[in-house]
Amino acid sequence: MQRRRSGNEREPIERLMLVARWRTSVKGMETLFSVLHVVAAVFIVGPMAIIPMTAMRAVRAGNAGQVSVLAKSTSIFSWLSLLVVVFGFGVMGMSEYDISMTTPWILWSLILWAVATIINLALVVPTMKKAAAALADGPSDDRSGYPAIAAGSGLATILLIAVVVLMVWKP
Repeated sequence: MQRRRSGNEREPIERLMLVARWRTSVKGMETLFSVLHVVAAVFIVGPMAIIPMTAMRAVRAGNAGQVSVLAKSTSIFSWLSLLVVVFGFGVMGMSEYDISMTTPWILWSLILWAVATIINLALVVPTMKKAAAALADGPSDDRSGYPAIAAGSGLATILLIAVVVLMVWKP
């Protein structure tokens, strides 16, 4: 005698098909978040690291307006780098591997990114603004802030390079 199925019971093959569709859609979302993560890293974190170096050239040239614009741009790109982290969390959450925030390479990447961002926002950007103000006050040979911009942006860039190494190497 065959047992009657209720409306919410499904054949095992139907369940397998649903699981396969679900995995395919999750895999597609993981791919989308991976692409967004990498594209954001290239087009947001790249300028975040390079713009302060351009500002150093503008400080040497005595171009106050350009230094001011580059300070604002560095600030904007530093804040936008949060998108890279958000997309990274999306990739991590949908990954088929057993990774989390406590996975060492992810944890160290987050710490290094946070330190680089804080250096940019707390040291490099304010120093660039001060240098722009000093240059705007009149021509002088004083390149105030140049060493701090160089040291801060150099350190932030090295930290961001370490993040890239960790993301690729995944030790």
